[in-house]
Amino acid sequence: MLFARKSLDLPTAETALKGRPDPLPTARDHFVSGRPLKGPYPEGFQQAQFAMGCFWGVERKFWSLPGVWVTAVGYAGGITPNPTYEQVCSGRTGQNETVLVVFDPNATSYDALLKAFWEGHDPTQGMAQGNDVGTQYRSAIYTYDEAQARAAQASKAAYEPALRGQGYGPITTEIAPAGAFYFAEDYHQQYLAKNPGGYCGIGGTGVVCPIGLGVTAGPAA
Repeated sequence: MLFARKSLDLPTAETALKGRPDPLPTARDHFVSGRPLKGPYPEGFQQAQFAMGCFWGVERKFWSLPGVWVTAVGYAGGITPNPTYEQVCSGRTGQNETVLVVFDPNATSYDALLKAFWEGHDPTQGMAQGNDVGTQYRSAIYTYDEAQARAAQASKAAYEPALRGQGYGPITTEIAPAGAFYFAEDYHQQYLAKNPGGYCGIGGTGVVCPIGLGVTAGPAA
């Protein structure tokens, strides 16, 4: 949204911006819950990463779910280390607007998070979500272990026929192992709690994901 001519192709290691060695300053605590964004997280809690468009609205969707302990917005899935928001918006970092979700597996399941992910956006749009166009808006699930990877792939396989039945194209969601998660700047964290009338560009298709309706994506991570 900040650069008029953004490429919709991901950069290579040679063409990506260099970034910086040190993390960007960010908030210490979650604006809504008061819990530490960077931990320490309670023993036995698990992490997940989801990208589904502008991370302001995505984060609000997940912090509202039962069993979610804390959320944070950041950049993941790309090349440039510790990028700024402006650099990510240039399309030259490969980084994606991503939400980190820390959850209690005894209070919710990874399947429940996957269901919220699929139903909360349109995963067929490629390098865009609604009116937001750019590589940083692509749909993605970044997994922390093999159990999450299997569950993510199984949920995709279960949801795609339901979408096709309603006239949607193939799912374009990227499913890949989680790499570095770079926490975004302070003002992005819990943005819609600080600015209740702020922009939220995500919206679902209205197609129900069958996970939880007698279909299991896989063992909880």
